[in-house]
Amino acid sequence: MQSELFTPFQLGPITLRNRIIRSAAFENMCRNNRPTQQLQDYHVSVARGGVGMTTVAYCAVDLSGVSFDGQLYVRDEILPDMRKLTDAIHAEGAKASIQLGHCGNMTHFYSCHCMPVSASNGFNLYSPTIHRRLKRSEIHELVRKFGEAVDFSRKAGFDCVEIHAGHAYLISQFLAKRTNRRRDEYGGSFENRVRFLNEVLDEVMLHAGNDMAVIVKTNMWDDCRGGITLEEGIRVAKEIAKHKVHGIVLSGGTVSASPMTILGGAMPINTLAHYMPMKSFWWLKAALHLPGVGHFMIPTKPFHELYFMEKAKIFQQQITDVPLIYVGGVQSGDNCQTIIDEGFPLFQIAHVLIKDPDFVKHVQQNPHYHAGCRRSNYCVGRMYTIDMKCHECVERDGEKIPDNLKKEIAKLEADAEKSMHGN
Repeated sequence: MQSELFTPFQLGPITLRNRIIRSAAFENMCRNNRPTQQLQDYHVSVARGGVGMTTVAYCAVDLSGVSFDGQLYVRDEILPDMRKLTDAIHAEGAKASIQLGHCGNMTHFYSCHCMPVSASNGFNLYSPTIHRRLKRSEIHELVRKFGEAVDFSRKAGFDCVEIHAGHAYLISQFLAKRTNRRRDEYGGSFENRVRFLNEVLDEVMLHAGNDMAVIVKTNMWDDCRGGITLEEGIRVAKEIAKHKVHGIVLSGGTVSASPMTILGGAMPINTLAHYMPMKSFWWLKAALHLPGVGHFMIPTKPFHELYFMEKAKIFQQQITDVPLIYVGGVQSGDNCQTIIDEGFPLFQIAHVLIKDPDFVKHVQQNPHYHAGCRRSNYCVGRMYTIDMKCHECVERDGEKIPDNLKKEIAKLEADAEKSMHGN
C-alpha cells in the first residue's frame, strides 16, 4: 500500500514509523495498581501488529486520582515493571506513550483512600461519591505532580506522555461550568477555568525538555448540559496550542453524562450489570436491572464510522500550528486513508485493536481491509470490572459468555449495522 499512512512522522523529538497510534483505552489489566504480564502482552501484541506508537492508558499522577484497582498511578516502586513493558514495546519497533491524568470526582474513597476531590464541592451520581473542592495549595501540589509524572515516565522508558484534559476527569472538571462553581482565580470566567490546564501544561513542558513528546487529549465539546460547547472547545484547543505541545487529540463526550458520545453506539446494559461487582456497585447494578433505567442513564448514540470527523474538521480550520490527531470510529483501511486525505497527520484507534491487534498489518496488506468490529461495545461493558476484551476473543480463549449476553451482543451488533448503513 503506497500511502502517506505508512510513512514516518516526526512527533516533536521522536519519530513514529507510521501515522497510527493505539489510543489510551483503559485496559484494566493491572492488579493492585501495578502493571501485569497481561498488560505487557497486550501492548506487545499491538506493537507487533504494526502501530507507530501504543499508549498505556490512564495512569494517575497521584493516588488521590485513582478509580480502580486495575489502574496505574505514579510511584517509584513500579518503575522496574514499567521499564520491562516499554523495553518489550520498543523491541517490536513501536514507540511507547503513557496517558497521565487524575480522575477527580470520578473516583471513590476505597480506591483513592481519601475523600474524592474536584474543582468544587458536590455529589457525583455516576461514581457515586461526595467530593470536595481542592484548596489552592492542593492545586499547586497537583500541578507539581504532573511535572514529576513526566520525569517518572522518562525513567520508565516512555517516549511520549499524553495529558488527559477531557472526558470529565479532573482537568476538564475545572474547564466546565457544570463542575466548576469556584469564585476564586480558578473559576468563573473562561480565563479562570482554563488556568489549571495552563499551569499543568507549563509544568509538563518544562519537565518534558527536548527528549519527551507531549500530546494532549481534549474535548471538542462535552455533549451535555453545562459542559464545554464547541466554541469553548476551540478556545481550549487554542490555549493548549500556545504551549507548543507536539499534538492535540480531538475527542468529545464525558464518562459521566455522555459516555456513548465518546464510544459510539449503545452500552450493553446487561453485560455491564452482569460483570459489575455487587460489593462496589450494588446500587448501580440494581438500577441497571430495572426496565428502561440503563438506557436512560446511558443513552445510545447511533454509530457511524469516523463519527468525530465533521467536528474535527472545524478544529482543523482553527488550529494550524500544532498537529491534530484524529480519533473516533476507525474500522477499516479505507477509514485510515480518509483521515490522511482529510489532512490529519496522525490518528488513534482502539476498538479494532481490541478485536484484532494485527489490524495495521492487515491494512498494509489490503488497503480495503475491514476489521469486522460490529460495535456491540461488549469490551466496554466488561472493561471497568474485569478487563478490556472483545467477545470474540473471550470465546476463542475458552471463557463462556452467558446466553442472555450473547443475545444482547447480537442485537446491538445488528442495530449498529443498521445505523452504519442508514437503515
